[in-house]
Amino acid sequence: MRQPPPPDVTLGGIAPHIPADLYHQADGRPFIIVQTAPTPPRSYTRPVFISLAIAIGLMGATAAALALFEFAIRTAAIVGSLTGPLSIGLTLKLARPAVK
Repeated sequence: MRQPPPPDVTLGGIAPHIPADLYHQADGRPFIIVQTAPTPPRSYTRPVFISLAIAIGLMGATAAALALFEFAIRTAAIVGSLTGPLSIGLTLKLARPAVK
């Protein structure tokens, strides 16, 4: 007596299922099981591509911010080195109290 499979149950993909009555009907004769590969679901590709685009955009924005900060630091260093002796002289003149 053949029983139907339980509802809402998918059989595993490990090996194909051969019903017992078909196996007994074979009587030792060889038989071939043809199983096609399932097509991969394409529902995950769009979110993956969107997240990759966001990640690449964030990396580009971070690289641009770091380049801007580096430019600002180099500019401040150049301006500071050019006005170094002048600023020290002005600081000493302004820091001395005026004696009358």
